[in-house]
Amino acid sequence: MHSLILLYDAKRFEREQAEQAPDLLERDGLQFSRRAGPRTPLRTDHDWNPVSVYAPDDLSEEEFQELYEQHRAGVEELHLHY
Repeated sequence: MHSLILLYDAKRFEREQAEQAPDLLERDGLQFSRRAGPRTPLRTDHDWNPVSVYAPDDLSEEEFQELYEQHRAGVEELHLHY
């Protein structure tokens, strides 16, 4: 199983579980591309599934990095150690 984190904008994200982490996804009429992962976090108090992070396909790398940082505090998978 894979954990998929979809970053929509500065305030909205979704977390999904899937058998695979495809390169592209479509949700709510938006095309998302995989920007990070899949990577397996180091064990904490439990084992983690591999994590992949997705963002709208039309974002530049700089815009994705900003969006990632905006969500980092609120999305547990984004501040784990890998």
